[in-house]
Amino acid sequence: MASSSSRRPIFVAATRQHVGKTTCSLALMSGLKKRFNRVGFIKPVGQQHVTVAEVAPPHQNVRVDKDVQLLKEYFKTVGSYKDMSPVIIPRGYTQDYVDGKVTCEEQAEAIRTSYGRIAAEADVVLLEGTGHVGVGSIVEMSNSRVASLLNADMVLVCNGGLGSAFDELEMNRVMCEAHGVRVRGVILNKVLPDKVEMVRDYFGRVMEQRWGLPLLGVVPDLPFLSKCSLGDMCTLLGAEMISGEQYRPMHYSADDVEVVTVGLRRYLRKQLEGARSGTRQRPLFITHCTRDDVVLGYLSSFHSTFIQLLRGETEAALGRKSGFMKSEVGQARATHGRGLYTGALILCEGASGDVDLDKLAGDTGNHLSPSLRTLCESYDAPVLLATGASTEVAEVIKRHTAKLSINDNERVAAAIDHYEPHIDFDKLLE
Repeated sequence: MASSSSRRPIFVAATRQHVGKTTCSLALMSGLKKRFNRVGFIKPVGQQHVTVAEVAPPHQNVRVDKDVQLLKEYFKTVGSYKDMSPVIIPRGYTQDYVDGKVTCEEQAEAIRTSYGRIAAEADVVLLEGTGHVGVGSIVEMSNSRVASLLNADMVLVCNGGLGSAFDELEMNRVMCEAHGVRVRGVILNKVLPDKVEMVRDYFGRVMEQRWGLPLLGVVPDLPFLSKCSLGDMCTLLGAEMISGEQYRPMHYSADDVEVVTVGLRRYLRKQLEGARSGTRQRPLFITHCTRDDVVLGYLSSFHSTFIQLLRGETEAALGRKSGFMKSEVGQARATHGRGLYTGALILCEGASGDVDLDKLAGDTGNHLSPSLRTLCESYDAPVLLATGASTEVAEVIKRHTAKLSINDNERVAAAIDHYEPHIDFDKLLE
């Protein structure tokens, strides 16, 4: 077993934002833990932070990068939270740095001290950067500079392809070279499945010929990993999940989103056709909260399609229930996997082009009626209530890039299971 004093740390950086750096870090951590007894993790410079309870005495609350929380809690890594996230850059930090309230040496000392403590406990240390190699330059702590500071080798993650991927890698490789950082290899991510072998062949050859670097992995795209859970959507939209709490972990993609502006008959026909054909097993409908007809149609379809799918196995149990389905149904859905039709509904209270708020009648105005809320709760169907307009909510979801978090263990586990087999750990650890 190699000791931390003889094995250089591994620093994971990307060529740009949203290429799967954290996902690769999860897979690398999983593989390293199979090969070493003690693996440390540090995100030297973080931007998006959360508050957590420190596991080590005096157990105070500390701010750490959100990815640190994910790796620490999922893998139970060595070291304290504080040492795993030594430098956090919240809003206003850059101005403070330029004003001299924070110095380069203070940052460097915090990173060196934290790394020293974790390295003393670990056989190998994995570090994760923030964005591309140059991110952090404004505060003189770019990924390449931090890697140089800790004498770490760099693993670059890039979205797959040939020309554009090589161009991105070249810019980042040159910056590593400028700081004297050795690039240990490259992981190509989100490659079209039918292009994996071609990319592995051509990209591997050109990397070896031009740079003398190994291709550590070619990971085929897995669309499920880009899906957002209903729980994440609640956070994203500031929405309330008024019913169907057990469906919070269900995942939906931008392709599942449909803003309902049509009449009830057409809506039901499209929904039923999608369920029968299997082309839309998990639609995410968005409509204004005053569309009582759509809400009732959705609840009716939610109830009937589920009964049909589980008939013969759960019908007897459900028949004993008076009224509407509740926890037993939710549990049954969960045990029957992803093949079930599980549509969700987001109701919006904001002004929308398909609803004339000035013409709305009744006491509820542009709010969800109490009776309809009660009905949603009775069915326990997945229904969210958001404040924005339908079209705006749809655009926010479509523009959002889903990130991995400790609150979404299903997607985290799927990411590790998918990525780890595609990484060559023998080459990584040479």
